[in-house]
Amino acid sequence: MIGQVTSVKHYIETLPERFQADASKGVHAIFQFELSGDEGSTFHVSVDDGTMKVSDGLAPSPTTTITMNAADYVKMVNGKLSGTMAFMKGLLKVTGNILLAQKMQTIFPPAK
Repeated sequence: MIGQVTSVKHYIETLPERFQADASKGVHAIFQFELSGDEGSTFHVSVDDGTMKVSDGLAPSPTTTITMNAADYVKMVNGKLSGTMAFMKGLLKVTGNILLAQKMQTIFPPAK
């Protein structure tokens, strides 16, 4: 079982382990992450009908873009900050397909 995420780098490294292929069946999307601040990173994850690939940098045409401070993102993926609350407080910005962004919790569940 995957433990708590300690950094954005750690989150990226554990994405293949947390990936739920069944939850991504029928999904064809590119999730772009623009995480700022100390230990921030810009990367994207391509999800294609049960498979995934992580790549550094910006995607040419992402389906959904998540913009957030890296420290807040780590809190969110560890279940210590609600995505809904982060969005409402302006800590999380989502552009593109918002419904797919919400599905990310099923495709890449938080650490337990």
